[in-house]
Formats: sequence, structure tokens, C-alpha cells
Amino acid sequence: MQTNLQVKDKTRLHIGIIMDGNGRWAASRGLNRIAGHHAGVSSLRSVAEAAPAMGIATLSVYAFSVDNWRRPADEVAGIMGLLHHYLVFELERLARAGVRLTVIGRRDRLAPDVVAAIAHAEAVTAGGTNLHLRLAIDYSARDAILSAATAPSDGALTRETFARRLGVGGDAVDVDLLIRTSGEQRLSDFLLWECAYAELYFTQTLWPDFSADDLAEALRAYAKRDRRFGGRPECATGSSGNMSNHGEAFGAELPDAACQR
Repeated sequence: MQTNLQVKDKTRLHIGIIMDGNGRWAASRGLNRIAGHHAGVSSLRSVAEAAPAMGIATLSVYAFSVDNWRRPADEVAGIMGLLHHYLVFELERLARAGVRLTVIGRRDRLAPDVVAAIAHAEAVTAGGTNLHLRLAIDYSARDAILSAATAPSDGALTRETFARRLGVGGDAVDVDLLIRTSGEQRLSDFLLWECAYAELYFTQTLWPDFSADDLAEALRAYAKRDRRFGGRPECATGSSGNMSNHGEAFGAELPDAACQR
């Protein structure tokens, strides 16, 4: 999809999305909640397809939280069936588009066929370089942090080594922009460590109605933010090395000592 968003070639963003509002979207149309989740998959497809052209290198989406197990059994079964269907039937499309797919979260409580589909999808798409799509399934940021903190250490624990424990293959990089749809304004235990300095963007749009144009609008809002990371406005760069705003290329050095006062 064409948008008027201008992105420099070196911009490589990590965008997180809390995909919220599937149930409300379905209810407003007299449909069951699973129909809303099906519609949400279509939105994920369109957003993932548009992301690389917008300068997005990593897209992390909240598919199923640890707390979602509390939902009615039929809805949970429907969501798990949909996840399995996505992993199997979207695989060829993802591989063809150069998308690397990984899954974060627990796997010991998932059905064997879902676990097998995850492993297969990760293996088939491992060489993708256009976009890294991370699905959070049976995920809790607090659980991930606790697990990383209590894991045996083979050396001095630093922010960098700790972050590597949180992701798959050391991919727990800082989130630049976190988007939540449907009007809710909370993090809901999603990527708490990675979102330490993320810009937050909330929209009333329900996830099944969220399009590539909505993603472009969120990125335009992000480009106007003044990302200081605790420094002064005139010399603000990210603690992760990301430049501040206005579509500038990433990868600058940290600010000097004067800028950090």
C-alpha cells in the first residue's frame, strides 16, 4: 500500500503492537468473538506487509497473554486453532516476503501441534531479512524478566546480557514505538523491559479496522516526538543508539557527559 510517509533508508524501527478490540469489533456486528480474531489476522497481514517500506525492521505483536487463559474455554480453543492456522497457512507467504518469524513466551502449555508449527515456521523463515515478526504467545513480560533474573549466570550480568536472556536468539531489542488499539491505555504486561523508553501511541481504532494507513499515521506521530532519553533536547539520542525524531537515521553515538546533566 502506498502512503505519503517518508522514511530514510537507514531507519530501522522496532514497533510493538497490542492488538486490542477484536471482541468488541465482532460484538458490534452481531458476530461471535472468534470472528473478530479472524478479522484481526487480516489486519496483522496487511500491517506486516506494509511495515518494511515504512522503515520497520522488527514488529512485535501481542497475540495471547498469560492472563488470556482466563477466558472461556471455547474462545481459548478458537484462538489457539487460529494461531495454528496462521503458522501453517501463512508460512509460504511469510517466507516469500523475506519475513523472519519468531515466537516469544511459554511453549510448555501449548498444544503439541501448535508447538510443532512454531518450530517449523521459525526454521523455515530463519533467513528472512526484510522484517522480523515476533509473536508473543502465552507471554508475560514480568514472567520473562523473572526467568531471566533467576537463570544461572556465566559471567557479570549487564543490561546487554540481561536483555539477551529475554528474547529468542538475543533479539530483545528496545521498542521505539508501542501502539495499542481500541482506546485502552495500558501496557498489559507486554515487553516491559524493552519498552523502558518507548514512545506510546493509543488509538480508538479497533484492531480489525487497523490498516497500513493507520500504521503510517502512528509513525508520523512518532516522528514528531522529542525523544530525550533523559538528556537535554538539543543533544538527545537514545540509550540504545537510536536517533531522536523526524525520521533521522539511527545509529548515533551516546550524548557526551554535558548532555546527560
